[in-house]
Amino acid sequence: MTFSKRAVFRLGLTTVLATASLACQAGEAGDASAQIRRTSFGTPHILAKDERGLGYGIGYAYAQDNLCLLANEVLTVNGERSRYLGAAGKTPDQRDNLASDLFFTWLNNPTATSAFLQAQPAAVRDLLEGYASGYNRALGERRAQGLPAECGDGDWVRPITSLDLVKLTRRLLAEGGVGQFAEAVVAATPPKLAAQRPTVDYGQALARQQQFAQSRGSNAVAVGAQRSATGRGMLLANPHFPWIGGMRFYQMQLTIPGQLDVMGAALPGLPVVNIGFNRHLAWTHTVDKSNHFTLYRLQLDPKDPTRYLFDGQSLPLTPYKVSVAVKGEDGTLQTVERSLYLSKFGPVVQWPGRLDWDNQAAYSLRDANLDNTRVLQQWYQINRAGSLQALKDSVAQLQGVPWVNTVAVDEAGHALYLNQSVVPYVDEALLGQCGNPQQAGPLVVLDGSRSACQWKVDPQAAQPGIFPIGLLPSLERTDYVQHSNDSAWLANPAAPLTGFSPLVSRAGQPLGMRSRFALQRLAGNGKVSADDLQRMVFDDEVYLASLLRPDLLQWCQGVDADLQSLCANLKAWNGKAGLDAGIGLVHFQNMAAVLQQHPEIWRVAFDPADPLHTPRGLAVEQAAVRKLLREAALASIEQVKKDGLAADVRWGQVQLAKNGVPVPGGAQELGVYNAMISVPVAPGKRLVVSGSSYLQVVTFTDQGPKAEGILAFSLSSEAASGHASDQTKAFAAGKLTAIPFTEAQIKADPEYRAVVIRERDGAAIASKQ
Repeated sequence: MTFSKRAVFRLGLTTVLATASLACQAGEAGDASAQIRRTSFGTPHILAKDERGLGYGIGYAYAQDNLCLLANEVLTVNGERSRYLGAAGKTPDQRDNLASDLFFTWLNNPTATSAFLQAQPAAVRDLLEGYASGYNRALGERRAQGLPAECGDGDWVRPITSLDLVKLTRRLLAEGGVGQFAEAVVAATPPKLAAQRPTVDYGQALARQQQFAQSRGSNAVAVGAQRSATGRGMLLANPHFPWIGGMRFYQMQLTIPGQLDVMGAALPGLPVVNIGFNRHLAWTHTVDKSNHFTLYRLQLDPKDPTRYLFDGQSLPLTPYKVSVAVKGEDGTLQTVERSLYLSKFGPVVQWPGRLDWDNQAAYSLRDANLDNTRVLQQWYQINRAGSLQALKDSVAQLQGVPWVNTVAVDEAGHALYLNQSVVPYVDEALLGQCGNPQQAGPLVVLDGSRSACQWKVDPQAAQPGIFPIGLLPSLERTDYVQHSNDSAWLANPAAPLTGFSPLVSRAGQPLGMRSRFALQRLAGNGKVSADDLQRMVFDDEVYLASLLRPDLLQWCQGVDADLQSLCANLKAWNGKAGLDAGIGLVHFQNMAAVLQQHPEIWRVAFDPADPLHTPRGLAVEQAAVRKLLREAALASIEQVKKDGLAADVRWGQVQLAKNGVPVPGGAQELGVYNAMISVPVAPGKRLVVSGSSYLQVVTFTDQGPKAEGILAFSLSSEAASGHASDQTKAFAAGKLTAIPFTEAQIKADPEYRAVVIRERDGAAIASKQ
């Protein structure tokens, strides 16, 4: 089936206008207003009298800085990339456009998105409607001026509705579960139709799945009154999130006098602060190690592999037809139709060699967060919390935190760690009856043929099928809590968290190198200052080097001439991943990547009784380890030569932001707290795609919170903006800057400027689009 480009545009415009009309019925347009005050680095401080006005200001400010980024993400979550950009293109996270469109057409179907919107309290609906209206006003203004270069020809840039923002939120929820299996969902094909199975890039999908926690990892430290140099609470927030696309943080302050005053960072399309602080407390999140989905192995009906047995009854796998418009080279559109298959648990997923659909079995995925309609309300309540207890109570009531831990501290110096996200209620007993207890990891597979293997239901839980709060980890201390993406076990070694379901947290497992680094820095009884917390990041220490380099240099004393240059580089290297680190860092990183694949290299193996100090020592006295070292060293020399790196090159010449600014930091596997993911883009050049993002250090005084921070990739994603690289340069220089919070601080900022926007004034502008 083909359509002309003009007919499809008219159809799309009619759909957008109809949807906008429906979405606006809940509130009259034209009565919202907001004051947007900008300070240094262009940071917006948005003041409004109510939620609709606040949302209006957020959407307007965001579109001034990141119009094309949000438009691109709206295109993605609506399954329309192939319509405008062709099926062969890629999403910002390198997924094929067609696979992405098919997946999001299913995920964000009208029934699911409408139900999500209807489940929102009035305040959240007002925020969403205001956001869409503010964005649309800015779009009208910017279209009149000429759209930014990042918008391309602009054909795909359109006004948005609150339902578009719901779709962005549902994409965020799916990130911790079914979103990692998009290709496996759209490619699932019955055995009799195996020849028609679509071609998808499973290799790219597997890499993306394995990097989920890495590219969305984080560090967090909350210091209580007992250890704080000020006697009050302190918080370090160091989330590692993508520098591009739909997970790119935006810094802002939101104020409704007498109701809300919060500062921090938000993800695109979300009218709430995800990580930040208010007058009384500060908080952050780290990606948790909990399972937020399970797979079910379906026992198929011997007579028909499109049916499965459940308690002896044969049930159909329901085809769900999705249609996607695809733009051809001649500009005409064709419709691609595909059937996805659903069981009572969720979509069937097919991953050749891992999750096969044959005549005996298939696999279906159930994602707990697809029923989480409470996530926006959860963050809004955290934003408004006047105490640590209020934060805890809101999480206990709503259970809307999707797939992250929460680390928080209040002004009095109470430090809190919560591993209370949306986790399937599969306890150890159920796992033993229906799965493999030793398999609790990224893929937990349960028996899908018995109702006894469904997730347990507790009336105390906010959602059927998830753990109640009382069975999830929580720790409150006056010394400290910390987290760097390990389990809940050692948030503070003085009070180990044990006895939880393997799907929630597993004790006795080796700690990641960032956790060991943090616990080493926090060891003892000495006072911790805000400067100490900053140095944890900006020192750029490679913790793994402290464990390996002494033995590595000992091994170097006996190497042949072909390795002496490499050994000299390792010896001269300062053990850090800062901008001035020499070629020794590159060699160490290359060699460590090989060594970490071989746990036998350690002289002292991991000991659960001594997790802070094991494993340790490089067993260079063993011939097998020496052989491995030599092979890794020779491979590194060859790689450095291939990359054209000179002997005197510095890390700041190698690792760069998109705008060319040098970026410090290194791989988290090396124990670099300032974790960065960078990818080769040219010989000897690496582009940062994820890592330290919004960084804040918050302390409390009699006058309120005192915060310093930085948005590492800067506020705007538009190259022509004056705020596309200013904070990146400050970050590269190892500087946090004071964050204005009070009225006096905001107005005293040397770059202060303010504007009042009214929805009724913007209506005429939006109508001309």
